[in-house]
Amino acid sequence: MSQKLDAIERTFFNKLFVSMAEEMGVTLARTAYSPNIKERKDFSCAIFTPGGRLLAQAAHIPVHLGAMPLSVQSVLQRCPEMNSGDCYIVNDPFAGGTHLPDITLVSPVFDGHHLSGYLATRAHHADVGGISPGSLPISTSIYQEGFRVAPAKLTEEVIELLCTNSRTPEERRGDLRAQLAAHAVGEKRLLECVEKYERIRLTGIMDELLKYGRELMEHVVNQIPNGTYRFEDILDDDGVDASHIRIGLRLTIRGKRVTADFTGSDPMVTGSLNAVEAITRSAVYYCFLCLVVTPSRLHASPLHNPPLNEGCFEVIKVVAPAGSVVNAVEPAAVAGGNVETSQRIVDVVLGALSQALPDIIPAASQGTMNNVTLGGTDPHTGVPFAYYETIAGGMGARPDAPGLSGVQVHMTNTLNTPVEAFEFAYPMRVTEYGIRRSSGGAGQQCGGDGIVRSIMVLTPAELTLLTERRTQQPYGLQGGSSGVSGYNALCRNGRRKKLPGKICIGLKAGDVVTIRTPGGGGYGKAG
Repeated sequence: MSQKLDAIERTFFNKLFVSMAEEMGVTLARTAYSPNIKERKDFSCAIFTPGGRLLAQAAHIPVHLGAMPLSVQSVLQRCPEMNSGDCYIVNDPFAGGTHLPDITLVSPVFDGHHLSGYLATRAHHADVGGISPGSLPISTSIYQEGFRVAPAKLTEEVIELLCTNSRTPEERRGDLRAQLAAHAVGEKRLLECVEKYERIRLTGIMDELLKYGRELMEHVVNQIPNGTYRFEDILDDDGVDASHIRIGLRLTIRGKRVTADFTGSDPMVTGSLNAVEAITRSAVYYCFLCLVVTPSRLHASPLHNPPLNEGCFEVIKVVAPAGSVVNAVEPAAVAGGNVETSQRIVDVVLGALSQALPDIIPAASQGTMNNVTLGGTDPHTGVPFAYYETIAGGMGARPDAPGLSGVQVHMTNTLNTPVEAFEFAYPMRVTEYGIRRSSGGAGQQCGGDGIVRSIMVLTPAELTLLTERRTQQPYGLQGGSSGVSGYNALCRNGRRKKLPGKICIGLKAGDVVTIRTPGGGGYGKAG
């Protein structure tokens, strides 16, 4: 039964639940073992209702928005008999996951015998096996990408099984323990709420926040001119045998409802750029949530701390044909769909929205996460290492301001790994790190510049690059110029050679890998 709330109560309880998720995130980062989680904050934490609906997610990783609820629902369907103290694990992309390195834990919270809600954490583990270190390989099937876990109860045996299949078992064990610590904090806080506000009332409050989330999204969508808007963009290649991979969208706005129809997008490809449906949903939801939280003429008044929950998603219908590059079916390779195709889906959705809202929507940002994985054996310890990072780039120019330079954009919200932490943890050195000047597109408002990052390996290592926008450029809008495409290179014995956007290659000690990330598109005609 819904609990009527006034504006102050809505804000209070929304922030209360969000603060629980944020405290879970602080715990996870502080107790994590790997630099990828501790330093880059590559994780998300969320609170769910007793019915398994997303109630609050801390502002961590946008690509997890639509996927976390699907993971929770998958766990509830396959593991219906839950008890207090239980925890469940899943990383299967075909069961609500994104890609195999993203491991999701789900746990119920009981007040006595009464279910009060669920907690979920999703963290990117730097290695879960597969054919190359870092578990983001140039793959052709899911079986090559790492250890795959369908929804299952998390036991010591399952933890050991997962760790045994990783090149860095102690790191995996430590990061899983950190996720469990986050769940312990979340459970404590949720039970404190139950005690203070009573379980029945709290359930009604949850329902009211979901209802308000739907009404809020309906209000924003209703301000968009009715119509059907079409847009398409291209992925460079899949690293195996496909190039110019098309993602097409027909976006229909009718009153308070949205239909995002990707019919006509290219079929699944051989390589790993296939996105599962959860990723496509996340990208679409993210674009419309941006309209909710960004001040613009769509709002009658500024919206402070709006509830971003599953109620918002009820307004949006996503059509993604099974077997397409935006809704892969097993055993397709999907490691890159989460990190690269998600970014291009955002570019397509925003491109369609720019036709309806030309004075609000920005030009394309860098459109890639610039994924770098490096693995080998540390010569000082004899222990294998696996490192993963995404590299920031240029943000697209906005109608009223230039794009930011050297930032993570759209579907990723991670930080960089500080040079000091990087060099302390791995047998590598950062030899250059700075802004890639003049890489943003020209315009009345210029696109943000990308980044230059060069890494020297001090021991033989295996490098995998999974990058996009190396041939296709981030588009400008309203007469603005495109951003400069990215560039990868290897310097060996003083000789530099260009590397493709997607490659797995062995490195020698002293080799230097340089990544030049794309700039954002410009907005409006220059001068």
